[in-house]
Amino acid sequence: MQVMFNVTNPLQREQTMTKTEDRSKIVAIKELLERDEDFVRSAVQGFVQAALEAEMTEALAAEKGERTEGRLGYRSGYYSRALITRVGTLELRVPQDRAGRFSTELFERYQRSEKALVGTLAEMYVQGVSTRKVKAVTEVLCGHGFSASSISAINKTLDESLKAFSERRLTDAYPYLILDARYERIREGGVITNQAVLIAVAVDWEGRRQILAVELANRESRSSWRDFLMGLRKRGLSGVEFVVSDDHAGLKAAIREVLPEAVWQRCYVHFLRNALDYVPRKVDDDCLRELRWFYDRRELAEVRRDIAAWLGKWQAKYPKLCRPYPLADMVTLSSKHAKACLTVEENIEETLSYYRLPLPHHKHMKSTNMLERLNQEIKRRTHVVRIFPNPESCLRLVRALAVEMHENWLEAMRYLNMDHLREHKKQMLRQAA
Repeated sequence: MQVMFNVTNPLQREQTMTKTEDRSKIVAIKELLERDEDFVRSAVQGFVQAALEAEMTEALAAEKGERTEGRLGYRSGYYSRALITRVGTLELRVPQDRAGRFSTELFERYQRSEKALVGTLAEMYVQGVSTRKVKAVTEVLCGHGFSASSISAINKTLDESLKAFSERRLTDAYPYLILDARYERIREGGVITNQAVLIAVAVDWEGRRQILAVELANRESRSSWRDFLMGLRKRGLSGVEFVVSDDHAGLKAAIREVLPEAVWQRCYVHFLRNALDYVPRKVDDDCLRELRWFYDRRELAEVRRDIAAWLGKWQAKYPKLCRPYPLADMVTLSSKHAKACLTVEENIEETLSYYRLPLPHHKHMKSTNMLERLNQEIKRRTHVVRIFPNPESCLRLVRALAVEMHENWLEAMRYLNMDHLREHKKQMLRQAA
């Protein structure tokens, strides 16, 4: 009897599994972004507008303003056209030629191929797609194939708005600046690494929130944060009076170096999370609850009085949380344990800088929670991708989300009433005099 064995090449099996995972990932991305109409609408509008421009270029055999003997006509402005789609209304500018011969079938074809376009854009923003795939979609949209240069122009147009956003001049003064970072998994050089997404959000003197910058760094370090802040300075960042961040040593050093005039506020939420490391996991007393209550007080003098009472109450039970070790004992401890001893008694003042601000601003400026909504949106989208194929695709998606949130903030009601800060500064000057 002959026995047959089903021997599978491990490499082939691994490749098959990888392809299946990639297909599932792309499908999930497309489904997610297709449901997110606000995010996709601007991308679709940019793509269709670029396709119209490319179609006119092909029809005239010349770029806008290009001088060539083979030119078949000349441009003559635009007319407006609103295209209603399932991702919203697209406000388009349709190019015209002087002879009036140019005509496009894009709008009729678009209705039939909208799903393919949205899916391709979703993949483009997250994975990066080849010129061949973009060409296939534009052929369906416009009824003929574009040249490689036209396809490259369309791809370039899609990223130009993100580049313009990231390099725009910062002409306003921003008294409040909030800095934070999150990590994403990115494949680079065949190795999967965690790279830091550095984010800066500010409040201008009109009380509106703005996203100033989103950049990638290999890790959070003094040099990476310094370069990030110096980039903001070069773009015109000015008037920063108050900076909120976590207690990252490299970030603190960079703030001191680049923004020495600003008051630094340590995020109290991060501080309370750190405090959890110094109490038993199943603590059932009121120690941490009372510590949290300090940040609801109205006056700094009251807070300091309550902290002194709190230290007297809990320092015997939780000495590592409440007070630093004596200097003589610190010498005998390892660097790891010595760092752990720098606790409430020494560090809580760093979390109370917000008392220098007017009372109505305390709630918003004592933590980095302002960034939470943006971070939640980033996490929701990047969780589907899991591992980005390259740094460019990660930065493309996160910046696209940042542009969307930035525009929503500018259109929303004011985040803070900055008249409170103006009056508060006048009072401080009168008291100083």
